[in-house]
Amino acid sequence: MYIYNVTINIEESVHQTWLEWMKSEHIPAMLDTGKFSKALMTRVQIEEEMGGVTYSVQYRTDSKATLEKYYAEDAENLRAQSRPFEGKFVAFRTELEVICEQ
Repeated sequence: MYIYNVTINIEESVHQTWLEWMKSEHIPAMLDTGKFSKALMTRVQIEEEMGGVTYSVQYRTDSKATLEKYYAEDAENLRAQSRPFEGKFVAFRTELEVICEQ
């Protein structure tokens, strides 16, 4: 099991619009690729010096190979959909391998 984690800091000025877009459009589009079994969106409980609001979205997938297929087939198009918020957020992505789940 793998988790594709995207951490995003979004400016306050577009925060509400972005949050609704994430919940109603972007996360469903990610799941519609068929490469992720579920998504968990959390608000990071930290006050950033740069301001904004920080979130972590964790997408579960069955394997590294499936995640690589996402990168090759879907990532560019799905990332491009965030253009209306360009310059208003910073994001970084990490891959997590699940070792144990209890």
